[in-house]
Parts: sequence; C-alpha cells; structure tokens
Amino acid sequence: MTYQHCFADGTPVDLPVGKVVCVGRNYAEHAKELNNPIPAEPLLFIKPSTAIAPLAEPIVLSPSRGPVHYETEIALLIGSRLSGEVSEAEACQAIAGVGLALDLTLRELQDQLKAKGHPWERAKAFDGACPLSLFVPVADVPVLSELSLELQINGTLRQQGSAEQMITPIPRVLQQIAEVFTLLPGDVVITGTPAGVGVLHAGDQLQAAIPGLLAQATAVRG
Repeated sequence: MTYQHCFADGTPVDLPVGKVVCVGRNYAEHAKELNNPIPAEPLLFIKPSTAIAPLAEPIVLSPSRGPVHYETEIALLIGSRLSGEVSEAEACQAIAGVGLALDLTLRELQDQLKAKGHPWERAKAFDGACPLSLFVPVADVPVLSELSLELQINGTLRQQGSAEQMITPIPRVLQQIAEVFTLLPGDVVITGTPAGVGVLHAGDQLQAAIPGLLAQATAVRG
C-alpha cells in the first residue's frame, strides 16, 4: 500500500512524504537496556521516505534479515520549513501533527555494523522500517512535554514512557536537528523510544497509543 500522511479522521494531509529524522538514545533507561552510553547531545540518523509504511498495515517479517526489534516512538509531522538557528517557539510552530512510529531495527545486524564502526542504515533504513500512524493535528494536542506513549503486544504492556522522560525535550530536539538537517514540510521526526524494546514474532498483535489522543493497532506476519 502506498503511504500518504493522513490526519486521525482519515483526511489526507496535503504534504509530500519526506525523510524521517530519528533521535537515538533519548530515554536513559533504553540506552541502559542496550548497554549503550547516554549521549551528551541527540544522536541523529535518517531513514529515507522509502522506509515509511502505514502502521495500520501488517508488518511483514523477512526471515533472511534476522530478528526485527520494535521501538515505539512519538512522531512529529513537520508542516513548515525549519532550518538553521531557530527558537523553541519557532521549532514548535513547525509541527503540523503528532502521531506514533515504530522504528524497526535489525538488532543483530546493527550490532555487527556498530562493532565495525560502520553506519547503521542497513539495520535501520530498509524498506518498511518506519511504520507511521495517522496524525493528530497539532491544534488538538495538549502540552508536548506531557505526551505519553505505550505499546501492548498480545495484550501485555511492553513499553511505556513520556516526553517528560526524554533526555532532550521535543523543542530542543527540533532546534538541534534544524541546525544540521533542514526540515521540510512532509518530513517526520521520531523522538526516541523508552525501555522495553524486543523482538517481533509472526502472529503478534500490537496496540500502540498516545493515551487519550491516539491508538493504532497492527499485526505481524511471517
């Protein structure tokens, strides 16, 4: 299925599908669970537009790739250009919507690449590696710092976190990204995952949510 940004009521968003800028290790407990150091500044990497897929569609596993890990994240849809030095207010004004993302990761391959000092793209940026939910218009979103997220798999809570726990808060994340990568309308920023990541299995039923704001179900197929 071809992906298009859509609001929670199903209305298509009149924006192109751009790149995804990802923030790694933005929750201390997640960094600890993978025995990674906590970065002094946001760890940034990019997934291309071809990595985006609708979260509502099943996640299809490819056995030849090895285990696929889930990482649930708050996603920010960018509605206006953001580049260079910007204020926190300007950064927040660039947000068009808030949703959910799964940062799918080939963990074994990522570990191998890291050990060799190689880039992570093969483990993080493959086709379909960034399922995205519908987006809630930013006008309908409460205070960004109070957003929370959770993931249940087969009815069991696996991940739970809030923007308050982020090492680098959302406005500052956008500021730091804009200093390096120009954000364009239709780009998406995913803001880091809390502890509790793990392997997906064929038959898993996933329910991701920003409680009180958005919920999205999906399934995993082998």
